[in-house]
Amino acid sequence: MPDGPLDVGLALQPHKRGGGDPAWHRTGDGAVWRTSRTPDGPCTLRVVVKDGCVHGQAWGQGAEWALEALPGLLGAHDDTSGFVVRHEVLADAARRNPGLRIGRTGRVMEALVPAVLEQKVVGREAWRAWRWLLTRYGEPAPGPAPDGMRVVPEPSVWRQIPSWHWHRAGAEAVRARTIANAAWHAAKLEAAATSEELDRLLRALPGIGVWTSAEIRQRAFGDPDAVSVGDFHLAKLVGYALTGEKTDDPGMMRLLEPYEGHRHRATVLVWLTGLRPPARGPRMPVRDYRSF
Repeated sequence: MPDGPLDVGLALQPHKRGGGDPAWHRTGDGAVWRTSRTPDGPCTLRVVVKDGCVHGQAWGQGAEWALEALPGLLGAHDDTSGFVVRHEVLADAARRNPGLRIGRTGRVMEALVPAVLEQKVVGREAWRAWRWLLTRYGEPAPGPAPDGMRVVPEPSVWRQIPSWHWHRAGAEAVRARTIANAAWHAAKLEAAATSEELDRLLRALPGIGVWTSAEIRQRAFGDPDAVSVGDFHLAKLVGYALTGEKTDDPGMMRLLEPYEGHRHRATVLVWLTGLRPPARGPRMPVRDYRSF
C-alpha cells in the first residue's frame, strides 16, 4: 500500500459510474464492492477499512488476480515525486485530502465502454445506458455480492449486441460502433505495456480521441498526466479555481503547464476544491435516444 495516508473512497470513486452502477456498490458498513473481468475470469472484490487497515476479499475465477492487483487499484504505485503544488487553492485541497492516490485497474475494456458511452452526453444519460447494458449482458457477480451486481461482459459479447439493444440502452449508432470495433482489438489494447502505448492504440481506432483516451488511461493505468481535454466542464473549473475566470481547453493547458507529468492529478485537486463557476445559460440537456 502507499506510504502515508490512504483514502480508499477517493481511490475507488473514479470507477463508479453514477448511482446504481451494477459494477460498483457501497454497503452500509462502509465496504466498497466492485466487479471486474480479470485475465483469469470474472471476480467480485470487497474492500473495507477496519482499525486503520485495508481488508480485501474476492470471489470468482479472478479472485487471486484481483487481490494481487488490489494495492495498485488503491494507488500503491502512484508516484507523486516531482509534483509541486504551485497554487494555494490546490495546496489547501491537498491538505484536506492527504489520502488522495491515483490507482490503476489494469483493465482497459471495463474503462473503455463507459468512457465511450459518456462521449458528448450528460452523465445521467451515459450511466443509464451503462446500467441497462450490464444488467442485460453482464453476468451475475460471483460470491455474496449485493443484489443486482454484474460483471462487465467479455469483448465477444460487446461485438454481438444487436443494434436494437444499443437503441434500447439509449446509445446511438456511433457510440455503439466505437465500442464494438474496440472490442475486436481488445486483446491488443489489454496487452499495452505503457499508458503512452495505449494512447497510440486507442487513438488509432475510429471514434476514440484525446478525451476518451485520457479517461481510459486515468483508470486503467493510473496515469497522473492524462488530462481530459475536451471535457464539457473541466476547463471552466480549472480556469475558475486557479484564476477566478472560466477558460477553454488551450487556456487550461497553459494553466497546467507547471504540473506537467501530474496534470491529471492537478485537475483532481481542482475538483476537490469544491469551487464552481456561477451557473449561467442553459445546461446541456439529457437526451433519450430510445425515443428517436
